Amino acid sequence: MYDFVPMRQPVEDETARATAHGFPVQTVRVVVAGGGGVAEGESVSVGTAQDNRIVLADRAVSRYHLEISATTRGIRVRDLGSTNGTFLGTTRIESAEVRPGTSLRVGDAVLSVEAGAGTQVDLHQRSTFHGLVGSSAPMRRLFSQIDRAAQSSVSVLLSGESGTGKERVADALHRASPRASQALEVVDCGALVPTLVASELFGHERGAFTGAARQHVGAFERAHQGTLLLDEIGELPMSIQPALLGAIERKRIRRLGGNVDIPVDVRIVSATHRDLRAEVNAGRFRLDLFYRIASVVLVVPPLRERMADLPALVEHFARAAGYAGQLDELVSEAALTTLGQGRFDGNLRELRNVVEALLAMGELPAMATAEGATDVSEALLTMPYKQARAALLRDFEERYIGALLERAGGNIAAAARVAGMDRSYLSELVSRIRRQS
Repeated sequence: MYDFVPMRQPVEDETARATAHGFPVQTVRVVVAGGGGVAEGESVSVGTAQDNRIVLADRAVSRYHLEISATTRGIRVRDLGSTNGTFLGTTRIESAEVRPGTSLRVGDAVLSVEAGAGTQVDLHQRSTFHGLVGSSAPMRRLFSQIDRAAQSSVSVLLSGESGTGKERVADALHRASPRASQALEVVDCGALVPTLVASELFGHERGAFTGAARQHVGAFERAHQGTLLLDEIGELPMSIQPALLGAIERKRIRRLGGNVDIPVDVRIVSATHRDLRAEVNAGRFRLDLFYRIASVVLVVPPLRERMADLPALVEHFARAAGYAGQLDELVSEAALTTLGQGRFDGNLRELRNVVEALLAMGELPAMATAEGATDVSEALLTMPYKQARAALLRDFEERYIGALLERAGGNIAAAARVAGMDRSYLSELVSRIRRQS
């Protein structure tokens, strides 16, 4: 993977606030009325599950009921798909920004929300890390977290929006670990036909099922002594989750149709754009499996939270696409300012597409900003037919499939029915789009 040294300094951001003691971040303090508990942190989760910061013994409270976080704008409250809701006064809320001193009700408990005293976090000294690029505070903090997590074999869950580069983070985690000389195997749980997930994970013997013409070695075996990335693990069918839990706990697998247990030494890294706590509440993800895969949770920041990295990222994608000239010759300061006003709902994936269009045309396509919608038609009209058609089709497919899966809750079969598509073709399309990202 390309290790990048920026030619242009990124714009100044909050990283300048870093001190010898670390980088200051805001915290929130949550107090349960009547002496029911208190917790302070950047975020405080509340529920009945034992890994919450505040654990409530209340049958009206969900396992993961809500999360209260400190943000640059204040305090954010987010209900995690609870059964009985989170209430501000008599109003049931799903997500809201509240002021310090606000009282919330969950079940029979009343929570008082206050601004915390703040804390310090470590930032990595470098602006690149095993192929990752970023001098902003969120990325240098992530580099530091990856560096620490890489030294052990605990399971890591990567959480973040689509297009933020979670697979690249998994690769950096693997490359920074003592397992770097061994394989990094990737299984896209969202792109596989449900009936073939077990075979891809555990392998199968010849004749194990119709169509099994030869023995197949599964991802667990291929990743022996290395790392196994379970991408989009939130899409893993419930029917497979007990077998996966068993393999992780026993460190042994058995191929489909086999009768011999095979020992495996694998470091599990999982990635998802979903909040698995909400999936646990909804009964779509096993709580015990969540515990197993989320020993450490790393949050990959969206592009809008690391816009200071924009110049470096533009050059990174340009270099990856074969550009060898000076960045100043490719994109002006004014054009970078225009890029900085984009919404980038697709995060790094969308930025990469913009840079590729810039290389093809010599100018930026029209951008989606807070005030306007994406319009690349004028740029497309000046491109060669095949190139324009391919660019338009790729953009359409990424947007359409992303919206389709969102409507279908990430379920491939349901999405295929909604779109009137063949499920296997949709699975192949999803897999190709994710490989391109």
